[in-house]
Amino acid sequence: MTALHDPVERTALLTAALRAVETRREDRLYEDPYAATLCGDTGMALLGEVRAAAVTPGEDGTLPSTPDYNAIRTRFLDDLLQRAAAAPGTTQIVLAPAGLDSRAHRLDWPGHVRWFELDRPAVLGHKRRLLGAETPRVDRREVAVDLTSPDWERDLREAGYDPAVPSVWLVEGLLYYLPGNEVDRVLGRIAAISAPGSTIAADLVNEAALTQPHMKGLLDVFAGWGCPWISGTDDPEALFARHGYEVRAVQPGEEGADFGRWPDRVVPRSEPGVSRVFFVHGRKR
Repeated sequence: MTALHDPVERTALLTAALRAVETRREDRLYEDPYAATLCGDTGMALLGEVRAAAVTPGEDGTLPSTPDYNAIRTRFLDDLLQRAAAAPGTTQIVLAPAGLDSRAHRLDWPGHVRWFELDRPAVLGHKRRLLGAETPRVDRREVAVDLTSPDWERDLREAGYDPAVPSVWLVEGLLYYLPGNEVDRVLGRIAAISAPGSTIAADLVNEAALTQPHMKGLLDVFAGWGCPWISGTDDPEALFARHGYEVRAVQPGEEGADFGRWPDRVVPRSEPGVSRVFFVHGRKR
């Protein structure tokens, strides 16, 4: 039985379920042997709700390809983190929030890396109970605190994080759940505790993704769970630039973010009124 009852916490179970399903595919983009354990029956039930909402009555089409999107996102970020970690100067990687991510356990990491997982106590506790017997492949350190709390920076430093040393930050599956002012506040706080040259990676959606009719089924599922998507931007480069980052934003299906799995047409960003997902990555000036 899962101890995750908060709506946002339960989305971590959905992500783990998607990773478990991907792992069973012959053409999988990655392998996560821990995902099925982490998601449990609850995660699979949540995924069932998403799949049911993806079928449009009377039409052959479906909602945006959630399984393919999540598979591409995971692989894209796997590769990005491993490239960053390979650099001798990379000694700190922070997952904020960590969710039920198992990269510390399922991938190999250089010995010079400290790995920080920042998330709510319930999420980290759930993972600890289920993976307690498994040994991570990196110096993994838990920071049990919410990103919206007033003092998570203190907890992170106490865990061994050094703000004076360049770091790598992964902000995965979070920003669209936050209002715009809170997105800016979180990114500003991350920037304030990151040395120049630090890397950041995140995923987010544009404003049309919150309003387009074909997105309604998926959005209604998340709203019904109590964790609606409420924030998007059409200019992710400008959003991150406000906080001192030079970033590149790519859409699933574009070069470097396809892996032969994106089934939909990639619409140029010059075309208005199109729902979009962005994978953003870059460095702090």
